[in-house]
Amino acid sequence: MEFYRTHILTIVAFLPLAGATALMFFNKESKGAIRLWTNLVGLAGFLVSVPLFFWFDYDISGEMQFAERVPWIDALGVQYSVGIDGISLLLVLLTTMLGSIAILSSWESIQDRTKEYYIFLLMLQTGMLGVFISLDFFMFYVFWEVMLVPMYFLIGVWGGPRKLYAAIKFFLYTLVGSVLLLLGILSLYFQYPAIAAAVP
Repeated sequence: MEFYRTHILTIVAFLPLAGATALMFFNKESKGAIRLWTNLVGLAGFLVSVPLFFWFDYDISGEMQFAERVPWIDALGVQYSVGIDGISLLLVLLTTMLGSIAILSSWESIQDRTKEYYIFLLMLQTGMLGVFISLDFFMFYVFWEVMLVPMYFLIGVWGGPRKLYAAIKFFLYTLVGSVLLLLGILSLYFQYPAIAAAVP
């Protein structure tokens, strides 16, 4: 239990990715098993995040809780650094809850490439959760990009009548935003390396 409490954010964020990895070994023709497994992963993701609500200390302000810090890329001062405050707590819980609902609601509506759809959906959830818990600029950017890739395919393959147009437009807008975000992070790092390397 102590390990779970200490690493709860990592478990919550990477559980969908672990489920997606396991899903790769499923037979693509076994749609029932694929749907069942993905729904179990989505429900488990929500259930493991629920203790955050009860363990969170609401009397503490201005301090990140459930923080984890592990050196990652020492040359750039990059750390695997995660934590949440009151706002990100709600965003994490909302993401896990809506993620499980989204998985369940697509039980009958997704008939083509079911396996790929659920893999991308679980990857998307990991990307969103990572964005909300990241305390490092580089980590935030990595999770942001991880979130955009499955979203592009979800729109382009399983979207509406103009899905290709929507996917291309989504790609162009997010590409511009991602480039500007990366330039901003690099600018901050090179101009104020002490601030950029600091963990909030």
